[in-house]
Amino acid sequence: MLKQRIITGLVLAASALGAVFWLPPLIFSLLIGIVIVLAAWEWASLAGYQHVIARVAYAAFLGGLCFLVDAYHFPPLYLLIAAFFWWCLAFMMIRAYPVLTHWLSGNFIKLLMGIITLLPAWVAIVTLKNNFSPFSIMLILLFVWAADVGAYFVGKQFGRHKLAEQVSPKKTVEGMVGGIVFAVAVAIITGLLLDFSFGKGLGLMTLSVVTALVSVIGDLLESLLKRERGVKDSSDLLPGHGGVLDRIDSLSAALPVFTLFLMIAGG
Repeated sequence: MLKQRIITGLVLAASALGAVFWLPPLIFSLLIGIVIVLAAWEWASLAGYQHVIARVAYAAFLGGLCFLVDAYHFPPLYLLIAAFFWWCLAFMMIRAYPVLTHWLSGNFIKLLMGIITLLPAWVAIVTLKNNFSPFSIMLILLFVWAADVGAYFVGKQFGRHKLAEQVSPKKTVEGMVGGIVFAVAVAIITGLLLDFSFGKGLGLMTLSVVTALVSVIGDLLESLLKRERGVKDSSDLLPGHGGVLDRIDSLSAALPVFTLFLMIAGG
């Protein structure tokens, strides 16, 4: 199982980096759209819709929304702002769980949550590819990966205080702090390598902290949905790694916020 997990992880990482740096924008958008459609297929299951027709319909609907947003040049800023407020709401919902979250029993509400989670994530990464640079996508990937790795190792070694025990019992405050430290380390190294000014370096460090924090919310939200659904993984599409959502839950939250901050700061 560990060998399979490592192989799958390496293939996913290499594929992601290859797509970021070498695919033209249109092909990149289509590829990420496929990932979003697969994630929507899984989300429909977490929302309680098991019939294949319902899941295909939801996945197709999400894919159609991506197409319409692109075809009619819907301003990405509006969706990114909406996503920012959604993740603030998700944070409060996770904090309150299971109190005051009885409305989560409504499957339709969960479908709406999937739209405001997955659609802005697609818009964000396409915006980074089209309007910024492949390096910006590489940077957020490094932030999120560093936060995940830091949280795992620090939490395993020093974790004592539960972060959200009712949602994800294994996550700890110490792990979250470790993840933030790792992400900040990536920002510092990046700033030094690119010879950033003090102000720009400080901004990058701030962005790394925000990105790491929001990535935790994305991870916890999927954990909450899986707990409600009574499953361990969103699917078994990726050998040793569960489903697509299990791989992009942190990124789906971090992408819109990261991109919004870049747009506000002017890159």
